[in-house]
Amino acid sequence: MLKEKLFEGELKLMEMLWDNEGATAKELTLIAAKEVGWNKNTTYTVIKKLIDKGAISREEPGFVCRSLVARSEVGLREAKAVLRSFFGGSAKALFSSFMSDGTMSEEEALELRNLIDSQGQE
Repeated sequence: MLKEKLFEGELKLMEMLWDNEGATAKELTLIAAKEVGWNKNTTYTVIKKLIDKGAISREEPGFVCRSLVARSEVGLREAKAVLRSFFGGSAKALFSSFMSDGTMSEEEALELRNLIDSQGQE
């Protein structure tokens, strides 16, 4: 269970770990250097913060990192935070904003409608 909110850099490192589950800290430093330009110290600092927050574990030998939270769990948590912060907790307001500026395609709107309809049938 995640203890605290993850910040942008922490989310970036979690994405790297989810895509490379079981990577060593050294491997993550190489990935982070390539993908976001971080140096080794930055990556190790973020790893330590994620360990402290209960998001990842460290296994020896080799400083192997494993995620303790699923991408879907973190994504849902982040989505709920955006919903509360910017849309007053209203899913309707969130989706209205996507529809009003053309961000949501007709196909996505239809899929969303089908999802909503299926919720009422359960």
